[in-house]
Amino acid sequence: MGSRMIHAALIAALAFLPYACAADVGDACDKSGDTAGCVDGAICTNLKGGDNVCRKQCTSSDECAANEACNGVSGANIKSCQPK
Repeated sequence: MGSRMIHAALIAALAFLPYACAADVGDACDKSGDTAGCVDGAICTNLKGGDNVCRKQCTSSDECAANEACNGVSGANIKSCQPK
């Protein structure tokens, strides 16, 4: 009976694993154009200097902060809010 509880707890923990590993907006990520490594609504964006950072997805600059513009992301057909 104890092993069933452990098994159920392990399955529940594994179900949340993808969410625990997603990077927040502003955090480093691996591959430009990838959405899987970032939280929902964000995409991994290559910035000047070669760093990859999760940025908010957008369709127009109106969705971005005043110091950001909605621009295309290398490796994807999605745009993100990027520094001006």
